[in-house]
Amino acid sequence: MTLRLRLTLVATGVVAVVLAAASLTTYFVMRHELYAGVDSTLASYARQLQHDPTDVFHGPGQYGNDFVQLVGKSGSAVPGGSGLPVDAAAAAVALGKSDGYYRDVSIQGYPFREVVAPLLPPYAGAVIVAQEIGSLHHALARLRLILILVSFGGIVGAALAGALVSRTTLAPVRRLTAAAERIAQTGEPSERVPEGGRGELARLGASFNTMLAALEESLETQRRFVADASHELRTPLTSLQTNIEVLRGEGQLDHEARQALLADLHRESQEMRSLIAGLLELARGGEGRNDRSRFQFDDLVESAVDRARTRFPAVQWHTRLEPTVVDGYPDRLERAVWNLLENAGKWSSEGSVVDVALIGGDLSVRDHGPGIAPEDQPLVFDRFYRSAAARSMPGSGLGLAIVREIAEAHGGAVAAEDAPGGGALLRLSLNGAARANETLTTS
Repeated sequence: MTLRLRLTLVATGVVAVVLAAASLTTYFVMRHELYAGVDSTLASYARQLQHDPTDVFHGPGQYGNDFVQLVGKSGSAVPGGSGLPVDAAAAAVALGKSDGYYRDVSIQGYPFREVVAPLLPPYAGAVIVAQEIGSLHHALARLRLILILVSFGGIVGAALAGALVSRTTLAPVRRLTAAAERIAQTGEPSERVPEGGRGELARLGASFNTMLAALEESLETQRRFVADASHELRTPLTSLQTNIEVLRGEGQLDHEARQALLADLHRESQEMRSLIAGLLELARGGEGRNDRSRFQFDDLVESAVDRARTRFPAVQWHTRLEPTVVDGYPDRLERAVWNLLENAGKWSSEGSVVDVALIGGDLSVRDHGPGIAPEDQPLVFDRFYRSAAARSMPGSGLGLAIVREIAEAHGGAVAAEDAPGGGALLRLSLNGAARANETLTTS
């Protein structure tokens, strides 16, 4: 059952219940009022006859269209009345065995309303006053028909109105459903649903469009990532394949050339390994990680600097590290710090100095190399971007992109600028994730 049909049925059901309750109330109130009017007239005539039953014999027309019959103290009809039938119940009132009452009776096929009342002393017996109520029954029948027609018309109108309202109300939902089905078929989340209004469904449409925009951006990023990864992997793979083909003809190579090719293969395989590791880091981002913890960030940076001293022994590494506690992912931040240090070491000449500072929760790495060209500064953190000067050096163009990814995963940011006096200055800020001048206590 569709939502539209359910809404229509609910609206129709509510209106039907309300109309049924109103119709029943109206019918029984009107029925009571009509019967009360007849009973009031009958009671008025009965009271007169209780005090003086001889009025029955004063001639026809004394009591209008009502019929009157006296019942003697023996329980039988007194001659001279209207000839109303006397049954056991009326006889019991005349004999003083029961109280008076009102009732509906049928006399010769016609409906009557009658009252049976005992005579008051010094008289004995009872009096019956009856009135033909065919017109009352006819009026009630007409009322029932009118109420039934009104109720039926109201229910039909409610069903039509409910269908119209549900159709109008659910129109945004239908548009969302149609858009979702088209996107599922085509795989292209480029279309948008119309927005308008201020209600919940309007906000739903806006949220759906926001979701589509995010999905479209994600798919576009994925396409670019795959295309860039394919392009970057093609170069080292081609080089590896070429060197392997040369090595297969080993009889044509001397020992030195063979060793040079093996060294080149080793270098290419290392670059391939680094490239694949970077691709995996960017592809998975922070998903699936549950190793978030609080750790001493200055110790992590110090360890990375010691590793850099081993990797770049010709470079002097100067540090200024404040005690800093970080709530984050130690392995990812270690990768980010190492990428910053490796970038600085790669651009530093022999005997050059790299300054590493951790102050106020922000990490800065400053080298004394050629610096970053102004046109390259906004792009150095993009995936696979390599400046003209960097293309002659080993690397994949992923190192600084990974740094930005990791910084954003911690709610921070990374920036690059020219250092005063020459060289490049890269800053890693972790914002609220880092607490400066703090040290973890050990128990």
